[in-house]
Amino acid sequence: MSMKQNPKQARNKGFTLIEIMVVMVILGLLVAIVAPNIMGRSDQAKVTVAETQLSNIANALDLYRLDNSHYPSTQQGLEALVRRPSGSPEPRNWNPDGYLKSVPEDPWGNEYQYVSPGTEGPYDLYSYGSDGQEGGEGDAADISVWKTGN
Repeated sequence: MSMKQNPKQARNKGFTLIEIMVVMVILGLLVAIVAPNIMGRSDQAKVTVAETQLSNIANALDLYRLDNSHYPSTQQGLEALVRRPSGSPEPRNWNPDGYLKSVPEDPWGNEYQYVSPGTEGPYDLYSYGSDGQEGGEGDAADISVWKTGN
């Protein structure tokens, strides 16, 4: 028996340069079509994450109020949900386990804003959005707990 291969068999063992280039062009076209759709969604996803985090913080604030008959003051801030706050008003029945493990940052790495009493409700809780500044449009617009369906 001879170990030599038939030339046809040798040619069928791998891909030709043309076949590889065709696959690369197809992959490039797919990336060109799909990438813009995915990239535009990341901004909307961050807004959705901020809305969800605001809702979770609002729930923790409501639990704090149930236990202590009032919301934390502006000065006590959202840290009152993690560690027993000092100052006035004093929390009489603060949960020793806290109400949150930690106060999250918004998806853009900024602190959530908390003011009590608020102008839109018993407190104001919001993110300044992607630009980190008051006001703005689109994903740079402020996101308030009172405008997320709570």
